[in-house]
Amino acid sequence: MTKTSSMADQLLKLQSRYCKSVILLLLIVFSPLYVSAESGPLIKFVEIQGNRKVSNETIHSKLRSKVGDPFSENVVQEDIKKLYSIGYFDDISVDIDSFEGGVKLVFVFKEKPTITSIDFQGNKEFEAKDLQEKITISSGAVANLPLITDNVQKIISFYQSEGYWLVSVLPIIREISKDAAALTFQINEGPKVVIKDITVEGNRAVSKKEIKKAMETKERWLFSFITGSGFYQKEQIYADLERIKELYFNKGFIYAAVSEPEITLSPDKKKLSIRISISEGDQYKIGDLRIKGNTLFSSSELFQKLKIASGQIFNRSALRTDIDSILDLYMEKGYARSDVNPLIDVNAKEKLANITLYVIEGEIFRIGRIEISGNTKTRDNVIRREMRLDEGDIFNKKLLKRSFQRINNLNFFETVDITPSPRAEEKRIDLNVNVKEKLTGMLSIGGGYSSVDKFMVMGEITQANLFGKGLYLKFRADLSSRRTNYNISLRDPWFMDKPISASISLYNESFKYPDYDKKATGGSIGFGKELSEYVGANITYDLEQVEITKISDKASSLIKDQEGNKLTSSISPSIWKDTLDNNLDPTSGYRHALYTTFAGLGGDNYFMKEVIDSIWYFPAKWDTTFSVRGRLGFAAGFAGRKLPLYERFYVGGINTVRGLGFGEAGPRDEKGKEIGGNVETIFNIEYIFPIVKDIKLKGVTFFDYGSSFDKDVEKYSISDMRKTAGFGFRWMSPLGPMRLEWGRNLDPKENETKSKLEFSIGGFF
Repeated sequence: MTKTSSMADQLLKLQSRYCKSVILLLLIVFSPLYVSAESGPLIKFVEIQGNRKVSNETIHSKLRSKVGDPFSENVVQEDIKKLYSIGYFDDISVDIDSFEGGVKLVFVFKEKPTITSIDFQGNKEFEAKDLQEKITISSGAVANLPLITDNVQKIISFYQSEGYWLVSVLPIIREISKDAAALTFQINEGPKVVIKDITVEGNRAVSKKEIKKAMETKERWLFSFITGSGFYQKEQIYADLERIKELYFNKGFIYAAVSEPEITLSPDKKKLSIRISISEGDQYKIGDLRIKGNTLFSSSELFQKLKIASGQIFNRSALRTDIDSILDLYMEKGYARSDVNPLIDVNAKEKLANITLYVIEGEIFRIGRIEISGNTKTRDNVIRREMRLDEGDIFNKKLLKRSFQRINNLNFFETVDITPSPRAEEKRIDLNVNVKEKLTGMLSIGGGYSSVDKFMVMGEITQANLFGKGLYLKFRADLSSRRTNYNISLRDPWFMDKPISASISLYNESFKYPDYDKKATGGSIGFGKELSEYVGANITYDLEQVEITKISDKASSLIKDQEGNKLTSSISPSIWKDTLDNNLDPTSGYRHALYTTFAGLGGDNYFMKEVIDSIWYFPAKWDTTFSVRGRLGFAAGFAGRKLPLYERFYVGGINTVRGLGFGEAGPRDEKGKEIGGNVETIFNIEYIFPIVKDIKLKGVTFFDYGSSFDKDVEKYSISDMRKTAGFGFRWMSPLGPMRLEWGRNLDPKENETKSKLEFSIGGFF
């Protein structure tokens, strides 16, 4: 191990030279160059010796002892302390010599060696490369003891998070040469320790179940191998103590206290018990509630933003939320540095907390510079055009939040951070937009089974940010024994740098149904525009050539009427309103859309088709989400033409009614074959909940209710709606978004699917 000198050692060395210094000072004091009785001898020269890694300039910049200044032993001691704090030196000594009527200071350094190699010993459960990822020290670093100690703690924390609570790590520094050393982390892993039980004492008003639910630390249970719970982590348990206190504060127990956790290890050292003691104190209600300092808004306007009220149980989180609501009101008017200070006057006798909210309004701020950083591929203008604030605009927190949502919803970035940086003197706020790029190409592969396709494989290659311009390119192929489909499309969200989207697509499809074959070739071109912040519209022109061949003699008349080649020329306008907080993983907001198709601009087919689609997301407790979706569709031919077979509604499958095969939730012909309907009604209810938050693994339970109907054959009846229920998993996996869902048919009919499992998985590139 490298020999080092402590700070105390250095001070002793200075004291050992004290006599020499005193004699030198006496000589100088009585010399002709003596300046005054109150100043020491002047420093005539400062010399640096022994340094190799640290430059003379760096050392001189740290010194208070300068040439021309009076010599001070205290200042020299401070210089030594400051130089030690750099972390590069093992030993520092100072020689003081007489020089040209003054003194010369010679700083002599012994530098710490450089770490040339790092290895691990004693690690059995984890490979060295896994441990290397957990530390911040690397080859080439200086053998700095505080840095090494910090990395020892990082290794210990990692082991403890994996259940090795008794792990110990000893750093060993082996000197290779005068300037080089090897660092070895000697690890004693110990047994894996799991949490057997968590005991809560002293709680009366809050149940143990509720307290444990508020904690991140959990007891080991059946599915801990999935959730990763059941292990003791020091940082986590102390954060849990704060969560418990917050739970009590939100229930009016403003003097609640939580003890340090008491840890007990089992005799075999494989299980531990945690005991937490709570002192609840008294419960307080809100007494008087006042607002002061406000001039821009009246007190009645601000009180409308408050959900807390006199007589309610005091709730600290609710108070914070109400303060944020008041601040949002001010920040939407440009008062970027407004503040609200709550003064809580406790009446212990009556158990009341009187609250006065002091408003500091501040002044109106405008947007200064908008700086964009972190984008290595995406062009600045692609990000800047999503900003709802421009330089010179009055600051508005609501628009700032919307800017974040829009940039995040591009799905080009792993993280998006917009940091306001005030310039108080100029009444300006600069916005620093920092993004971290992610892979925007995706290879998706999915599979499924239906009564029509049998087993089917679907593949899709997309590039959502082509050339960094935000262009969306997609190529899709669906392959099965009965179906082939190829589709390529390109979309520009800002066509010719205007807020107008443009898209074009081409496709070729062939399908072998039980009673006929279908071949289709076509293309489309479309344009869209945002009508307001949340409302947009599109219009698309489609041209499609369809050929129906190989019709079975046993086919229905509906199918036989469709034989031959037919050209469809149609226009499809649509309008939508979208307030979803996140396009990929929404938790709040809604999307309403109306899609219309009118065919008859030439060609052979004449029909109209309309679909209304509405989906809502409601955030619930414990980071769960409740979702409701409804769809209503209607289609009909006109001018003496029938609705084409391939434009009918086929209900059943992962995107309509789960648990049923393609078209099973709809009318059939006289042979029992699914023929789709000209009316569809679908309702989906979902409850989405997190399973492992860190890896974005979620579970979903659902209930689907829907069907399609043929008004020419049967009457529209709610009693004929089909019902299914099931569960599934959704995971933003390292390979990309994955969806696995199983649905059960709650009222199966003869020769019909009783349940169905479908999945899709994608990978980014």
